[in-house]
Amino acid sequence: MAIKYILDTHTLVWYLEGNPKLSTQARTIMDEKTNELVLPIIALAEATFLIEKGRTTIPSIAQFLNAVDSNPQIEVYPLDRAVFNHTFLATVIPEMHDRQIVATAILLRTVGHTVIILTKNGTIKASGLVSVIW
Repeated sequence: MAIKYILDTHTLVWYLEGNPKLSTQARTIMDEKTNELVLPIIALAEATFLIEKGRTTIPSIAQFLNAVDSNPQIEVYPLDRAVFNHTFLATVIPEMHDRQIVATAILLRTVGHTVIILTKNGTIKASGLVSVIW
């Protein structure tokens, strides 16, 4: 089974912007067309908020959503009851959005997938709950 790379908000935004803040390793993984990228819906929502507030160089939410929807590597993963239930395994992470991203990874791992979160987030990395690449 292929590794599922879970994207956090800034990883996706920085990738689409071509922002040098994105690590070389994360960019290489995202550029590899055979890699499976999982985008938790909460990260999608956060990214649209950043665009709406003018905190990115992405010109519009429509352009952003088109980029996500047209990329066959990206699977948008819902925030459903199963993900919600797994947030209680991540209480060491104080930010609810980050918990939901981690919970998505934990859920996918419990059903047999190898998962790695692509994130710069030090709290997620320090939690030790999931593998992180940056």
